[in-house]
Parts: sequence; C-alpha cells; structure tokens
Amino acid sequence: MIRYALKCDQTHGFEAWFGSSSDYDDQAARGLVECPFCGSRAVEKQIMAPSVSGTKKSAPTPDVAAKVQSMMMEAAREVRAHVEANFDYVGDTFAREARDIHEGKSEKREIYGEATPAEVRKLKEDGVPVSALPDAPPDPSKVN
Repeated sequence: MIRYALKCDQTHGFEAWFGSSSDYDDQAARGLVECPFCGSRAVEKQIMAPSVSGTKKSAPTPDVAAKVQSMMMEAAREVRAHVEANFDYVGDTFAREARDIHEGKSEKREIYGEATPAEVRKLKEDGVPVSALPDAPPDPSKVN
C-alpha cells in the first residue's frame, strides 16, 4: 500500500491509499480518482515525505517517562544518602574547609556543606574540585 497527498484543481488537499504507484496512475488516467470535497477529477499528486518505518522519533510513553523520573529520583536519593553517611558535614564553613583541604592546610577528607553561588564560583575558578549535592527529592508518599 502507498499513501499519496493529493490536490484537486480547486486546491482541496486530501490523502488516498493505493495498492501501488501504478494503481494510482491507472485509476487517475481512467478518471476514477476524485476530490472528496468537490468531486473534481482533475487531481494531482503533491510532494510528500515518505513514511519510512523506524525513522520517526517519538516522545516516551507516559509509563516510560514516569519510570525514568522515578529512577532519577531514586538515584538522587542514593547519592545524597551516601554523601550524608560517608562525608563530614561542615555547614556554612564549606568554602573555607574545601579551600584549606585543597591547599593542604587541613587533613584530606570528604566534606559537604553549604556555600553561596559566589563562593562556589570562586572555588571553581581557583581549581578547587566542588560539585553540587542533589537536593533531597520529595518523599513519594507525601506528594500528590
């Protein structure tokens, strides 16, 4: 089967299916193809992108999207739980502590804490390795 975009001499656009391109040619030559809007038999094919299986990209189905979101939220929870269980919390002294560790003024250890965007930007500019900790995702049982 082949689908054609067609247009009549009155500019009505429509689509029709044929068994093959030669079937269209045969039916059009015998005056059997007509506009469903006005009945005109002066019909011609229009430029149309081919419909090739497997080339169209589609958005994920809602089930897939929900599953991906759930997996991402769980990963964020696991990262945060790992950091909280294994790193030292230094509160709002994070920028100073991170710099001191980087410069060898404090013992090397993994830390987390609070920093302003300006402090984080300055640390990165100075080559201090820092990364944002993902916010704790909401508890799924408490969201509507």
